Amino acid sequence: MPHEVRAVVAVKKGAPVEVQTIVVPDPGPGEVLVSVQACGVCHTDLHYREGAINDDFPFLLGHEAAGTIEAIGTDVADLAPGDYVVLAWRAPCGACRSCLRGRPWYCFDSRNAAQPMTLLDGTPLSPALGIGAFAEKTLVAAGQAVKVDPAARPEAAGLIGCGVMAGYGAAVNTGQVGRGDTVAVIGCGGVGNAAIAGASLAGARRVIAVDIDEAKLDGATRFGATHTVNSRGTDPVEAVRELTGGFGVDVAIDAVGTPSTYKQAFYMRDHAGVLVQVGVPDPEMEIDLPLIDLFSRGGALKSSWYGDCLPTRDFPILVDQYLSRRLDLGGFVSETITLDQVEEAFGRMHRGEVLRSVVVL
Repeated sequence: MPHEVRAVVAVKKGAPVEVQTIVVPDPGPGEVLVSVQACGVCHTDLHYREGAINDDFPFLLGHEAAGTIEAIGTDVADLAPGDYVVLAWRAPCGACRSCLRGRPWYCFDSRNAAQPMTLLDGTPLSPALGIGAFAEKTLVAAGQAVKVDPAARPEAAGLIGCGVMAGYGAAVNTGQVGRGDTVAVIGCGGVGNAAIAGASLAGARRVIAVDIDEAKLDGATRFGATHTVNSRGTDPVEAVRELTGGFGVDVAIDAVGTPSTYKQAFYMRDHAGVLVQVGVPDPEMEIDLPLIDLFSRGGALKSSWYGDCLPTRDFPILVDQYLSRRLDLGGFVSETITLDQVEEAFGRMHRGEVLRSVVVL
């Protein structure tokens, strides 16, 4: 029978979120019901609230979550009630042209639950990134629930589901940072620090953190930055070149996503270096670069969507690194909060006061 649970809903564009009772159906074919234990507060949720993603209000927010399987639908073979999972907002279908070419991280038909979750009056909810985990329970496609080691604390493990995977994957999967490489990361929020951690674990010999906030730069060293550059009063391109013998870095990662930071990343690369953009830009932004510089500098310009990850492969790896104390997932958790405190957490996130607020249920 359907489940009535408390959840965080964005009712209309720009309005404060509300905690309401919603209805979550029992899982149908290929679906699972998840009892949410923790869910991080991500910028993407704020984008949904502001109508910057689409206008499909009302939204059920939250997507960076860990929890346990409560029930499974038919045709679910590899999950069982009680399994501890991290939720992924991409679940490769296995049948589209990208999956069939062996690139499932670019899947064009990612799986989501078929049944809607609703308000009490029957109004369908649009779950953020196909998850909707600022709720006591949520319904997702079975492929979105990735089993991980239950020893991982949910407030830490859940962060792998979005921000940590995006940043870590930008370095390891998209940028393919290797042993002995030099790396610069612009923007030391949650995604940027995850990129720093990924580069460090991949064996980079020099990882340069770039930001305009000295406190964030101090924090970046905790995740593996070997050098820091405060770009508020310093030309970051020149500073990065000075730290790399005048050459620039092998991989430059833009974790901010503005025209100015993209240009900085472009020019702080060594010749034939790689630029990875993982920061999400405003849809109205445009970039202007001399075509001769694009030609003459060589290398690769890449965007990283969800860290080019394969959740079933990458999530357990990151959890194992956390449990072996090589990846400080707990360091990303600035505070734990309740469902009723999400709106205030959006304000702290927008002001740059936290890496991650995490709802614990």
